Amino acid sequence: MSQPRAELLQRLDDRSRPWDIIVIGGGATGLGAAVDAAGRGYRTLLLEQGDFACGTSSRSTKLIHGGVRYLQQGNLALVREALRERYILLKNAPHLVHDVPFVIPLYRWWERPFYGIGMALYDLLAGVHGLKHSRHLSREETIDLVPTARRQNLRGGIVYHDGQFDDARLAVCLARTLADLGGTPLNYMNVSALAATPGGMTTVTAIEGESGREYRLSGRAVINATGVQCDQVRRMDEPSCSPLVTPSQGAHLVLDRSFLPGSCAVMVPHTDDGRVFFAIPWHDRVIVGTTDTPLDTVTPEPAPFPDEIDFLLAHAGRCLERQPTRADVLSSFAGLRPLIGGKTGKKTAQLSREYLLSVSASGLVTITGGKWTTYRSMAVAAVDAAARQGGLDSRPSTTHSLHLHGWEPPSSPPGSPDGYGSDREVLEQLTGEHPAWKERLHPRLPYTAGEIIWAVRSEWARSVEDVLARRTRALFLDAGASREIAPLVARLMAAELGRDQIWQSRQLESFDATALQYLPT
Repeated sequence: MSQPRAELLQRLDDRSRPWDIIVIGGGATGLGAAVDAAGRGYRTLLLEQGDFACGTSSRSTKLIHGGVRYLQQGNLALVREALRERYILLKNAPHLVHDVPFVIPLYRWWERPFYGIGMALYDLLAGVHGLKHSRHLSREETIDLVPTARRQNLRGGIVYHDGQFDDARLAVCLARTLADLGGTPLNYMNVSALAATPGGMTTVTAIEGESGREYRLSGRAVINATGVQCDQVRRMDEPSCSPLVTPSQGAHLVLDRSFLPGSCAVMVPHTDDGRVFFAIPWHDRVIVGTTDTPLDTVTPEPAPFPDEIDFLLAHAGRCLERQPTRADVLSSFAGLRPLIGGKTGKKTAQLSREYLLSVSASGLVTITGGKWTTYRSMAVAAVDAAARQGGLDSRPSTTHSLHLHGWEPPSSPPGSPDGYGSDREVLEQLTGEHPAWKERLHPRLPYTAGEIIWAVRSEWARSVEDVLARRTRALFLDAGASREIAPLVARLMAAELGRDQIWQSRQLESFDATALQYLPT
């Protein structure tokens, strides 16, 4: 079991010494930075205004990959770095990351040599960090691997391998790894102010979301890892600073597994807007995506636009025999990318997926951009900068070989669907306490009541949405079924957290409003 939230909050009252590093932001980059800092032995605190990975970091395409599109753009350095990081993550979190074959269906004569050369280069860039080599497929082999591929004019295919993962589960895994290393991960801590103080310290003012209590926390170095909100935090430090980020929205749809049975994903290298299109098996569903829509404003709960849904359905119909419709969509979701800003009018699909590291005059370290695959290397760079800025002892990063919480030996079944890894035995002991906790919550979902209890006791879940969106992936797999089980989840959580009926009612109202956004109109 992890440390209770109350125990973590008590650490904030210890003012006998400052924190070495305070990380603001509990998404992929912030959690990675905090784990890296704690792994070096620095006294580390992570503050997240909502839940861990409640933003973009739980709404990705679920891939740990080099990036075929970046290969097309000629960004070989980014592809090489990502392929190296893919290899590291496959070693350090095999319970959450695994190898998936991707098939590129070929419909024109020139596609075989063109994409064949590209995938051979992809293999070459991976080098010793590669998975299985790509290979060419006949028409019959392509149909055998992807039975539902559109057959009209199908000439064959190319199969290559990349990594797949569960993004929110990996985020929770990183939070627990941080705690294992002696760090302090706290969700629902809203940072409201930053102030440089004499002696090179920074005071971070944060408000605890449930009690409303204000904390004033002193740190030798502060890392701003808040994604699309990084400029908001930067303005707390420097009100007149120029923005770093251009936000872009990526939308995804979730379909029934019958649209893509088997173990292979489908990749279409070029869509109408110049992106790569994926149809990927995930948790016995199929995810199709994604889009790249420029945004002027950032919202806490983004949802796919109607034209994005139409776009994804149309492109799914181009590569699959059966054309999906809105009625087939079990859930839809959107995430916001913190892209490094370019010139006005430039398509966001063309903006860099590399990261940017900056240090303000007062010493605030901001790390933004990037993607899930490269979160660890981003974290190393951010902590290196923070340690220099805070005058901390120079210590090397340990995360290259750090097994993340729940790690199991490679001999264990790869990519186990629950993602609990070595915690599975403890979870089974917990669910054995009450026979009812072993029962599935809904016939269309794989989750049990015991997993709800586990999420509250061991993974710092504080709301119905925390459980149904991120500790389990119910909201992403079937938004309608999630709405149906929400009352039971609220009752189970209320019993664990000591909440009353009013709390349950408010939770259900809030979750239902969120879940409706996952159902396309």
